[in-house]
Amino acid sequence: MASQLSKKPYLNDKTNILINVTLCTDTEITKQNKKYFSRDYPTDVLSFTFEDNREDNSLYLGDVLVNKDQAGRQAEEYGNSVEEEISELVAHGILHLLGVHHPDDDDHSVHGIAKEPTK
Repeated sequence: MASQLSKKPYLNDKTNILINVTLCTDTEITKQNKKYFSRDYPTDVLSFTFEDNREDNSLYLGDVLVNKDQAGRQAEEYGNSVEEEISELVAHGILHLLGVHHPDDDDHSVHGIAKEPTK
């Protein structure tokens, strides 16, 4: 993961990094998943990277959509609170914005990416 993050050294030069996080439902995230990825089903999180440099030396990195319905289901499955699961999904989405991706394309769980070694 650290090697993937080091590919974005320009992040060090920014005074602020802006990220928009939106909580949505199964229905809303399914629409976005279908529109942008041709997948007609809900997912737990979607990330959209923009990397828009602004005049004030800030960087608008992108948007993270978190499915609160799926977060509730996953919280129950993993024994977390809904708040903990949403926090993990936000972190997962931000990692995607930073260029960290799943080592196994079939493993799209937050636990598959967020628990990877950082060395």
